Amino acid sequence: MKQAEVDQKLNRTAFADGPRLLADIGATHARFALQTAPGEFRAVRVLKCDDYTDIVAMLRSYLSDHADLTLNHAALAVANPVSGDYVRMTNRAWEFSTDEVRRALGLHTLLVVNDFTALAMSLPGLKSSDLMQVGGGKPASNSVIGVLGPGTGLGVSGVIPTVDGFVTLGSEGGHTNFAPADEREYAILQYAWQTWSHVSTERLISGPGMEIIYRAIAKRNGRQVRDLTSQEIMAGALTDKDPLCMEVLECFCAMLGGASANLAVTLGAFGGVFIGGGIVPRMGEWFATSPFRARFEAKGRFTSYLAEIPTYVITTPNPAFYGVATILSEHLRGRSGANTLMERVQHLQHELTPAEQRVAQLVLEQPRLVLNEPIADIARLAEVSQPTVIRFCRSLGFLGLADFKLKFASSLTGAIPVRHSQVRVSDSTHDLSAKVIDNTVSAILKFRDQLDVRSLDKAIALVAKAKRVEFYAMGNSRVVALDGQHKFFRFRIPTSAYGDSHLLTLAAELLNPGDVVIAISNSGRLPELLEAVDAARAAGADVIAITSSNSPLAKKASVCLAVDHSEDSTTFLSMISRILQLLLIDILSVGISLDTQNSRLVVEHKASSEADSRRLLISHLDS
Repeated sequence: MKQAEVDQKLNRTAFADGPRLLADIGATHARFALQTAPGEFRAVRVLKCDDYTDIVAMLRSYLSDHADLTLNHAALAVANPVSGDYVRMTNRAWEFSTDEVRRALGLHTLLVVNDFTALAMSLPGLKSSDLMQVGGGKPASNSVIGVLGPGTGLGVSGVIPTVDGFVTLGSEGGHTNFAPADEREYAILQYAWQTWSHVSTERLISGPGMEIIYRAIAKRNGRQVRDLTSQEIMAGALTDKDPLCMEVLECFCAMLGGASANLAVTLGAFGGVFIGGGIVPRMGEWFATSPFRARFEAKGRFTSYLAEIPTYVITTPNPAFYGVATILSEHLRGRSGANTLMERVQHLQHELTPAEQRVAQLVLEQPRLVLNEPIADIARLAEVSQPTVIRFCRSLGFLGLADFKLKFASSLTGAIPVRHSQVRVSDSTHDLSAKVIDNTVSAILKFRDQLDVRSLDKAIALVAKAKRVEFYAMGNSRVVALDGQHKFFRFRIPTSAYGDSHLLTLAAELLNPGDVVIAISNSGRLPELLEAVDAARAAGADVIAITSSNSPLAKKASVCLAVDHSEDSTTFLSMISRILQLLLIDILSVGISLDTQNSRLVVEHKASSEADSRRLLISHLDS
């Protein structure tokens, strides 16, 4: 099958905004997939991290096989602590900004989470066929779950049940001090101490750690051996039955049992302890006969406590995909109000009959009304017959309206959907008010995810050092220009606003280098505005355009702050675009207030105490 045909099939997803890119990136290997529906992962591929210079190069390599796909959302699980935008990987010399990667790939959403947080999120959804239980014990319902797994490092996390779901722990428990349980493990610790003053659990219970254990036991046993990789040690034990390799593997599993028991008693993990990572699943059935479970229960007075806690090996391939997909889905649902059933209605709408499409449109525009109204009122509002409402429900796979409402109610979150709801003549004041607000908030959320931060940085830098700022706008955009003039004047920057077509070019010809024009236009095509911008650039001034990214005005500007909301201002009075333009003015104002150059200029004009109070005029800033 040709790649274009494969991509065409991938585009037929249960998600209204197309397939979602998922990745589980370790220190050695990275696994990728495209999620086309809940639990459906296509185009799974494993890449070696050593083959790429950075994370963007690796992501582009995977996506090069799917150039015809349009991807909007992605989530990456990385073997690293994740806090804030900047990620510096522990076991690989890669570092990156999440937002820069998002922009480089042209995504609306990019989440980066710890790999064991993602693995923990997958646990509640795993089936018995995805697991191998080791030893006895039964999981207690609604109880804490522990998860750990040796790979290049040692990941540790936990799952804590809550009233409406569960939360995961962003733990770095692999870096706790290693605690030996017998003389042999103490000898291994002493061997490691020769290299490191602090020996963490991860140093020994990991792939590289298994190699340290091999060298330490060989030295303890008086044997001269060549260095082996962890894969060679496992093959030597499980395939060749080499006595030294077998002793190493037994010691490794015992250590893992002790670490698992420590996690269990720390968390009170009566929901079970789950073992993931890249090493233990490769041991297969042998692991069940290893010293792991015996060491897990060897806790003195707490032996009976631990005997009740079950332990499992996660055997399903790529379990982190399930977790990172859940995290991405929850993020999108929490941000936009999207849910799988609403997406399904929207995605399958074109496959319905024209009458059923009217029911679908009513569901998308007024979901709460559909939930609360009887079938007669739903049919009347959709302008269809009652049997059509039933056929609509059955077309989506439900038994009828009651079944549809039950599933639909459980999937709604109460958040605002990111979609446009058309106001109808028959709408009440309550309904039209809700639609106007919902449409505006939806547009703002979409606008937020598409912001070009680099352009904003450039615009803030230009205004902060400007000798003079002039706002050029005509028609509906004039109110935005006046708002900008009012705000920027407070920063002691000489500021003026022009909206008369006869004055625009005259004013522009008087500008000098170091001056800045902020030109605002929905269409970006007004001849008088374009002529004035040409004059301003010829005079040496910089131009910041707040307009559509593909407009002539955007092409003439030094910096374009794009507002790509579709609104025909030639036919309709522009409303939402004006709000988005005002938001950009607010963002610039806050950015200028925080800019160090502007802070210096303010101090030059006023005493420092007064300058501080002036900064507090910006409501978004703290004290």
